Amino acid sequence: MGIIAKPLGWLMTWLYGIIGNYALVIILITFAVKIILYPVYKNQILSSANMTEMQPKIQEIQRKYAKDKELMNQKLAEFYQEENYNPAKGCMPMIVQMIVIMALFAVLRNPMTYISNEEMYFAIHESFLWIKDLSQPDLWILPLLAGVATFLSQWLNKLTNPTMQGSSNMMMTVMMYFFPIMILWLARSYPSGLALYWFVGQFIQIFFNLRLNQIRKKIVKEKTKKAKKAIK
Repeated sequence: MGIIAKPLGWLMTWLYGIIGNYALVIILITFAVKIILYPVYKNQILSSANMTEMQPKIQEIQRKYAKDKELMNQKLAEFYQEENYNPAKGCMPMIVQMIVIMALFAVLRNPMTYISNEEMYFAIHESFLWIKDLSQPDLWILPLLAGVATFLSQWLNKLTNPTMQGSSNMMMTVMMYFFPIMILWLARSYPSGLALYWFVGQFIQIFFNLRLNQIRKKIVKEKTKKAKKAIK
């Protein structure tokens, strides 16, 4: 984590020298991460829109090779390759966010290792709104906000991405309810700065998902119109 935590410590120190507020530094970094990842989210939604057209073929493969799971997975992989669809792309935003949050945790846990500015050592302990010390856990309010924002983000993501719907994705449905509870529990144990980063990130994601859902619906509508014209 040092490879990422060190530059993050420099960035936080530089931003703090300009803004002068540690919480705002975290919020600004969160916005920056989300904005950088927005094209990835959008590409994911475009892929999910194409997935609507691919569903009949996928279901056909699943029915045809239902008794041979290995061959079915092979045929699905070949079909995805033909359609230039990569299911793993959906994991990229979460991976990037987890890398950032782990680096931020490392900075908060060992500030003297990753921060060279003594003023920043004290900044980590600044208060923000009702939180007296951002280096210490907030037991309820921020964890609850983080948990609720995570649930709403996951729920909207499920509506946005048709590949996450249906009984075949029961695991994803379980995660939609389990993950927010896990976030709430972790936020009560970790520094408030981490919980603030996650809450703001998920809050932004809610608006991203609303916007991306509109884009997906528009694409699907256009594709449906083209398909009807082709039939005529």
